[in-house]
Amino acid sequence: MTSPRRSLLQDQITASAATLTALAGHLDAIEAIVDRIVRCLGAHGTLYLCGNGGSAADAEHVAAEFVGRFLMERRPLPAVALTCNGPLLTAIGNDYDYADVFARQVRAHATSRDCVIGISTSGKSPNVLKALTEARAAGATTIGMTGAGGQQLAALCDACLLVPATHTPRIQEAQLLAWHLICDLVDRTMFPNQTPGH
Repeated sequence: MTSPRRSLLQDQITASAATLTALAGHLDAIEAIVDRIVRCLGAHGTLYLCGNGGSAADAEHVAAEFVGRFLMERRPLPAVALTCNGPLLTAIGNDYDYADVFARQVRAHATSRDCVIGISTSGKSPNVLKALTEARAAGATTIGMTGAGGQQLAALCDACLLVPATHTPRIQEAQLLAWHLICDLVDRTMFPNQTPGH
């Protein structure tokens, strides 16, 4: 007889796998994100990424994949996570407002060549929305990644993936897969003569 704990674990794995599989119905959105990132990097622009909590970790993870490498050896690609400077974040949060912690950085750095990427599980994070609004004012490309209810964030984006889920862990798991797909396809598009590793 299966224990309640074992059933819970199996149910969670099944739900996660179903969400990941459902991403196959959102390939247009993923490809649109890839196209805009490639266009930005091809024009010598920089990717600026932001998010809160787990999404902040994703922003830093993705920036590391671009500046370091994903699967292939290639030149480093310019990507900056706006979550990494503790003194700067706390100064802006203290002197202005927490909703300004990313927008003020976008105002300082982003140009029309650049791409500002907002990651938000809910799609309603005020500081991410404000960063995207600031990016649009600067003429930068805006990209979003959020959950099924993230229409507020999507409305500010040139390209956005709304993961087909409403449960936070499932959204975050699918976002990580989506980012890995994006990193792989960006590399393959920009460096077609390089061979990906494993």
